[in-house]
Amino acid sequence: MAGSIAQQCRTRFLCVRRYQNKIKDSVYTLIGAQIENFKLGGFEVLSNEIRHANGSDFAFYGIERNTDEIKSFEGADILWIEEAHNLTREQWEILEPTIRKDGSEVWISFNPKLMTDFIYQRFIVNPPPSTRARLVNYPDNPFLSDTMKKVIAAKREEDWDEYEHVYLGVPRSDDDAAVIKRSWIEAAIDADRKLGLDLTGARCVGYDVADSGEDKNAAAIFNGAICIELDEWKAPEDELAESAKRAWAHVQGGRMLYDSIGVGAHVGSTLRNMNIQAGYFKFNAGAAVVNPKAEYAPKIKNDEKFENLKAQAWQDVADRLRNTFNAVNKGVQYEPSELICIRGDLDKLERLKTELCSPRKSYSKRGLDMVESKENLAKRGIASPNLADAFIMGACSHLAMESAKRSPIFGTYGNG
Repeated sequence: MAGSIAQQCRTRFLCVRRYQNKIKDSVYTLIGAQIENFKLGGFEVLSNEIRHANGSDFAFYGIERNTDEIKSFEGADILWIEEAHNLTREQWEILEPTIRKDGSEVWISFNPKLMTDFIYQRFIVNPPPSTRARLVNYPDNPFLSDTMKKVIAAKREEDWDEYEHVYLGVPRSDDDAAVIKRSWIEAAIDADRKLGLDLTGARCVGYDVADSGEDKNAAAIFNGAICIELDEWKAPEDELAESAKRAWAHVQGGRMLYDSIGVGAHVGSTLRNMNIQAGYFKFNAGAAVVNPKAEYAPKIKNDEKFENLKAQAWQDVADRLRNTFNAVNKGVQYEPSELICIRGDLDKLERLKTELCSPRKSYSKRGLDMVESKENLAKRGIASPNLADAFIMGACSHLAMESAKRSPIFGTYGNG
C-alpha cells in the first residue's frame, strides 16, 4: 500500500519504531520486498532510504537513538509507527508534532500485548477523533502457507487463550508482573449479586489529592466492601478547599481517607476550618506497615514482607480481589470482609480497571515489596492512577485507621 501511494503521488514517509539497531529492523525490508514483488517502477532502494523518481521518499528512524532528528523532520505526509505496542506516552508526545502538514496522517501498526499498554489504550480503547482502526489477522492473508495454517489450528486446539493472543490479536488482560490481575477485577464486577452475598457496610471515601498541574483529584466511594461510585475532577492548588469540600460531600456520615503527602497535607486543616473535627484520616503511603509483627503468611511477618503502607494496602486489595475471583469462578467460600465488589454501572469503570492492574511489583533496597512509582509508570507511558489510588484508600480504610492510631499527629483517634 505504501509503495503504491508513493508511486502515484509525491509523498514523504517518516517510518519509525522504538528500537532500531539496524535499518533491516524497520519496515525498510518489507517495503523493498513489496516494490520487487509487485514490480513497482521508478523506485531506488538505497542503503538507508527509499526514493521514487517523482520525489517520494521513505526515511527510517529508531526513536530511542534519533529523537532530535525526528523532532526536526520536516514535511512528513505520513508517519508510520511500526511495532507500536512498545511506544510510550512520552515518545508519542515527541512524534505527534512531526505531523504538521495539512492532510498528513499517522499509520500505527502493532501486535497487541497488554490491555494496559499506552498505544492500545490511546488508539483502541479511547481513540481520538478521526481515528480509523482495523483488526487484521491471519484469515486476511491470502498468501498464508498450509504449514502455517496447521500450526495455527494446533495452537487453537491446545491453548485457546494463547491462540487468541498470538493469532487473533487479543491483548493479554493479565500482566504477570502486576500487583493486581485484570481477571481478578473483572470477577469483582457485581460480585455480591453473583455470589448472593450482602457485602454492604460502613460508608468510606478514598480521596486522592491532585499533586501537579496535570493531575486530577479523585474519590472512590464504598458501601462496605462495594465500590459504588467514582468521582474525578481537575482543580488547581488554589482551589484545595473547594476540592476538599467536594470530596467530603461524599462521606455522608461515614469516613474519609485522604492522601496526606504533598498538597494533600492541607486537607485536614481545611476540614477543621470547616468545623469538621472527626471522620477523616491521613493515608501516608510511605508510613510503616500496620501490625508489623503479625504474619502475612506462615513464617513471614508484615515487616518482613512490605516496605511501606502503600505496598501493604495494594497487596491487601490484591488478595481480596483474588479471593473474589476464586469465589466467583471456583466456588471457594470466604468471609464478606475478605472480598471486594465493584458496581458494574460505574462511570469511568474501564479506566479504573486499567489503573488498578497497571502498577507492577517493585522491590526496595532491602528486598521488601513495593508498588511501582508514578515516575516509573510515566516512563511506561501510563498516567497517574488517580482512580486506583483513591480506590485503594477506600478499600483499605482498616489499615489507614490502624496506622492513624499510632501517629502522634492525629491526637484523638478519628481526626486528620
